[in-house]
Amino acid sequence: MAKTNRELPATLGSIRKSEFSEERIGTRSVKDELRANLLCKLQRGENLFPGIVGFEDTVVPQIVNALLSRHNFILLGLRGQAKTRMVRQLTSLLDPAVPYIAGCEIHDNPYRPICRRCRNLLEEQGDATPIAWLEANDRYVEKLATPDVTIADMIGDIDPIKAARSGQNISDELTVHYGLLPRANRGIFAINELPDLAGKIQVGLFNIMQEGDVQIKGYPVRLPLDLLLVFTANPEDYTARGKIITPLKDRIGSEIRTHYPASIEHGLEITSQEAWLKRPSPIETRVPAYIREIIETLAFVAREDKKIDKRSGVSQRLPISALENAVSNAERRALASKEPVAVPRVLDIYAALPSITGKLELEYEGELKGGDVVARDLIRAAVGKVYSQHFEGVNVAQIIQWFDLGGSLKLDEHVDSATMVKQLSSIQGLMDKVGALGLSANEPDAVRAAAAEFILEGLYAHRRISRSEERGFGAEEKKREAPSSEERPPRQGYRRQYN
Repeated sequence: MAKTNRELPATLGSIRKSEFSEERIGTRSVKDELRANLLCKLQRGENLFPGIVGFEDTVVPQIVNALLSRHNFILLGLRGQAKTRMVRQLTSLLDPAVPYIAGCEIHDNPYRPICRRCRNLLEEQGDATPIAWLEANDRYVEKLATPDVTIADMIGDIDPIKAARSGQNISDELTVHYGLLPRANRGIFAINELPDLAGKIQVGLFNIMQEGDVQIKGYPVRLPLDLLLVFTANPEDYTARGKIITPLKDRIGSEIRTHYPASIEHGLEITSQEAWLKRPSPIETRVPAYIREIIETLAFVAREDKKIDKRSGVSQRLPISALENAVSNAERRALASKEPVAVPRVLDIYAALPSITGKLELEYEGELKGGDVVARDLIRAAVGKVYSQHFEGVNVAQIIQWFDLGGSLKLDEHVDSATMVKQLSSIQGLMDKVGALGLSANEPDAVRAAAAEFILEGLYAHRRISRSEERGFGAEEKKREAPSSEERPPRQGYRRQYN
């Protein structure tokens, strides 16, 4: 069990006699520490990045190689590929606690201080020098790169107020106010969206990470920092918003490419893990497997669609947000209908358009059609794919024949599930086919209604039957001519007619 801070040595003399002796940590760098702890975890067969799915055979081995090689590295990938999450989990490879000279802004190693203040303190107090302790999570510093970041933010600046209060010369090292990089000393420093940093800031980075010196207001300061530097970037940013300057790129030991889930199964696991579905509610929520599959397939279809900008990518946040929104729409409907169970339907995925369109960067063709139309086309394609998986070889001719003989059905989102099941039962053979989804006749009406609607939506996706939508206007407004489904904006509470 790890010791608490109160149990740990409090002076330099006492840590010399402890397990934190000079032989153990005096010359060990952060990269050595990460390597040693990583080797122990590998020997024990531990999961290095819990919660990260689909990278076990691709990204994780490359990160392990970079850490074993003591490399600074960059994760290069499109948005929503868990880059930042993986970087933050690197703290699990740090020691639970490490000593530093108490009061030091840059957490100096008590055996190898690099700042003037700590060197002076050691000369004055020797073994009586007070020691404080740094926990693993406190040894991680993260900065989102933006064009307005300055050298003062990253490295530091002369502090005239500090000089005036201490009576020091303005050029004295003791007057320096340290930036984020020195304050991350003896830890991990992560920069997200590296290409957004101005070129001169990148120069300051590679100078201090390689040579250990920097000039602050023309005053040279020697700071041999002990750091693991980790960067993230989107490949598109190399040309769209900025670039990584060649000398800095050359000093980054490993460039590691991330990727989106390679399979629907991996995507489903990630979405189930991240989506907020276990929510406090007065009613029970059940999400059918085919609804999860449709929403996940939607992301995969979007990544392949020519109307979507592939350089921008389709974030894994899309299926997460869409699933949460679909569940919320089902929850709202169930509460309004006084039902005990909320079951998302395909119509709830269409109702989740606001959580989909904002995550799609469209090409020119997509811009011409409009985000809502593109998103609806993607949902229809996803429904068709999932329907084919569940109903391949299932004879649905009887259902199609019912429509071919002139049958039509108008469904209102606001009706309760029992009424909807009664309406759907009028279609010859429809309710018998829900068994192909593994449902029994004893399932709640909300479950059966959602399954039957999925079958109709699947037939519509394959153009076996037709469908039109009517907006829920009042009696007087219905007399006006409604625009086509592709022209009008999405609206809650529509009626859906299958023909």
